[in-house]
Amino acid sequence: MSLDEGTSSARAALYDQRGRRVALEGCAVRSYHPHAGWVEQDAEDIWRLQLQAARRVIERAAIDARSIAALGITNQRETTIVWDRKSGRPVAPAIVWQCRRTARACAELAKSALAPAITQTTGLVIDAYFSASKIQWILKHVADSAQKGRDGELLFGTVDTWLIWKLTQGAVHVTDHSNASRTMLMDLETGEWDTGLLDLFGVPRAMLPRIVASSEVVGVTAGEHLGAEIPIAGIAGDQQAALFGQGCFRAGLAKNTYGTGCFALMHTGERRPVSKNRLLGTRAASVEGSRFAMEGGVFVAGAAIQWLRDQLGIIGGAEESGELAQSIADTGGVYFVPAFVGLGAPHWDPEARGMIQGITAATGRAELARAALEAIGYQTRELVEAMEADSGEELRELRVDGGGAANDFLMQFQADILGKRIVRPADVETTALGAAYLAGLGSGYFGGLGEVERFWVVEKTFEPVMSRERRDALYAGWRDAVARCRTAFTRV
Repeated sequence: MSLDEGTSSARAALYDQRGRRVALEGCAVRSYHPHAGWVEQDAEDIWRLQLQAARRVIERAAIDARSIAALGITNQRETTIVWDRKSGRPVAPAIVWQCRRTARACAELAKSALAPAITQTTGLVIDAYFSASKIQWILKHVADSAQKGRDGELLFGTVDTWLIWKLTQGAVHVTDHSNASRTMLMDLETGEWDTGLLDLFGVPRAMLPRIVASSEVVGVTAGEHLGAEIPIAGIAGDQQAALFGQGCFRAGLAKNTYGTGCFALMHTGERRPVSKNRLLGTRAASVEGSRFAMEGGVFVAGAAIQWLRDQLGIIGGAEESGELAQSIADTGGVYFVPAFVGLGAPHWDPEARGMIQGITAATGRAELARAALEAIGYQTRELVEAMEADSGEELRELRVDGGGAANDFLMQFQADILGKRIVRPADVETTALGAAYLAGLGSGYFGGLGEVERFWVVEKTFEPVMSRERRDALYAGWRDAVARCRTAFTRV
């Protein structure tokens, strides 16, 4: 079984011994926006909905829970939860990875003399995206929490840690290297919590989970939750899980996940990546030793399509965006920069805000829908170009997954604007699949990496058909729109 707790949904899936998904259930997870740029979720809701999804999938598959060999967990990364050790109750809402409440403090730190050393130690660009400043904010703004943290009365965890703690009724407080590497508190090289960073952000070591491997048995679920004591044998942040689920076990292989955000990762093997183009170094999920990856993250991808649906009401569902986009030849010069919470890699501009450029009286629903989808493709090209510049290697193909990967229009545009082959697997839910692989390998359910690698099956490839001149002209327009987006906000 795989538990896949994402930003917008909590899902559970079951896989057989050939890596085939036999059942999938999910529940929508709600986010709250109490102030501009703030994003919160209810940690108790996350737990309740994830448990509900797991119970539903067991019921739908009509199996005995005792037949589940192992459980793998994958999660929205960086999202920060602090709870009381005794009562198990969160002391504040979960601060979601997208939240920008600590952006100003992070910007000041990024200007300081400490910034180069922090990036060198963690592999991360200083930003509100990561967990450290979120923990710091909670300890500063929740009454008595700083003292309670020092006294060992409070615990911190990303969503994986929170779910494992709940599933084991407080018996296990752990995270894996892939999640720990996203907190800005772990030394990327050693895989241990860094004392200097803990002191800098004021995070007591007593609050932190133990760091474990991504693929090993760390505990068992309490029988009352799922009907049996199931070994928990796989843990990975969602993007590292997707990299694993795509069979990217070797250096040079890369994937892009199209979800709420958009995240491209390139496996770098045992070589720790050092980026000159403001990408991130991170730990890759692994079953053997230390493995690394280079990552670029786009904060808003599928979330822009949700905005068209929920805020503007111009589409009824995500699938309608592709239909509208294909109904016209182009956007008529419209560019949509969805910088709702600033810009991620490679810009790292927390002050940028969204912009739709080039609107005329002829602009309608179709143009806006197409521009929103094209924005995902443009942002991915920015990431891929930065990866190629850092690695010195040209990417031959990009493996894709996530909900947006099912959109044929987007995938063809992605191939065209990149000028590279796009490869979509038969199962695009590779985040959940990666967690299942890790659990299966950690528990001995699967025989080894070679066996798992053979499970990966291509469903469709998209070859570029757009001319280089057209591709570069469109991309130049995008770059101009991004520059205006940043400049416009700065002027204000």
